Amino acid sequence: MEDNTLEKKYSKFIVAVSIIIPLVVAILFGVKLKDFGINVEPLSFLPPIYATTNGVTAIVLVLAVIAIKNGKRKLHERLMTFAIALSVAFLVMYVAYHMTSDSTKFGGEGAIRYAYFFILITHILLSIAIIPLVLITYVRALAQRFDRHKKIAKITFPLWLYVAVTGVVVYLMIAPYYA
Repeated sequence: MEDNTLEKKYSKFIVAVSIIIPLVVAILFGVKLKDFGINVEPLSFLPPIYATTNGVTAIVLVLAVIAIKNGKRKLHERLMTFAIALSVAFLVMYVAYHMTSDSTKFGGEGAIRYAYFFILITHILLSIAIIPLVLITYVRALAQRFDRHKKIAKITFPLWLYVAVTGVVVYLMIAPYYA
């Protein structure tokens, strides 16, 4: 019964974070520090770093699944916590970049343009959807509700992996157009 209480305890937090993060990111995406008289150099060095962070996240996620399949629960737990930390670091760098730099327009034409926007839109939509999924999955593990954890992890893992990998793909596709 206590395990179910832990899930209930975090449910409002998960809902709040799942709403607040996308809203704050959307708002901050449109905020430029220079518009507030804060003279800061564009953080143009960040995109390759946060793209690499996405790539490392993808690797860590795969290693975490391998760890749990091999019965290494503690290693799995550490890797998943690291994946969450990497995702938070990505988010901070992404927002910092967009608060100091103008958005880069994709310059490709034809079919590659449609492919880019398909990947970008699915990446963005799933990056929003993945927030509650990751948090619910994590809380279920903390509550030691491994039956329920495993059930949702089968959904969370491939979506989170897709978001991490497509983050790298989007960067590689738009990189030639950075100023």
